[in-house]
Amino acid sequence: MQEKNTTLFRLKGLLAMGKEEDLEREIDELKAELKDREDSLPAHSVRPEQMLVIEDLEAVIEDKEKELNKLRKRSRDPK
Repeated sequence: MQEKNTTLFRLKGLLAMGKEEDLEREIDELKAELKDREDSLPAHSVRPEQMLVIEDLEAVIEDKEKELNKLRKRSRDPK
């Protein structure tokens, strides 16, 4: 029975690693888009829509980072 549990844990770990890599890639892409948006802001007369898009991107990045941290914790916890 112990061998079966160990194998299951390894499989879960492999799946989590793939998901971690996907999330990391997605976060990197979102951060690049955020930087592009911030760099394109005019020095004066920023439109509210521009700031809303930036705030939305920041919120999505934060959510993805939380999801990634949870996934990392779960993949390291053998329970």
